[in-house]
Amino acid sequence: MGPDLKEIYIGQLIRQRVLECNINIKRICNFLKCPEEDIEKMYEKQSLEADILLKWSKLLEYDFFRLYSQHLIFYSPQASMEYNNGVTQLPSFRKNIYTKEIIEFILGLVESGEKSKAQVIREYKIPKTTLYKWLSKYSNSKKQ
Repeated sequence: MGPDLKEIYIGQLIRQRVLECNINIKRICNFLKCPEEDIEKMYEKQSLEADILLKWSKLLEYDFFRLYSQHLIFYSPQASMEYNNGVTQLPSFRKNIYTKEIIEFILGLVESGEKSKAQVIREYKIPKTTLYKWLSKYSNSKKQ
């Protein structure tokens, strides 16, 4: 599984992605319009401003914001994710974002018997049809 999402140190994750992509520091400086010292400082930060994080996401072709979305799914009380029962002018999202890691985590809970299907549906607010699709797909891929 990827990084532990309980504590997100975005600078470390950005540095890791830069190394994976083997991107030259001069290209980074040109893209972000800042000196190398500022880049090094960003690598040490736990958080960055959203506009800077968006630039990093574009440059490194990786959605760093999704790390925070996954954190909300794993660690935020589900009631807080109800978007105020639709009473907001902010955008609403039709679908939740479920990564491969989240699906594996949920299926692991069910398969190990740690949680029942009903508990997963209730506690994680995963639609019944979604859970059963995951179980079906996972069972099929495991048999092959």
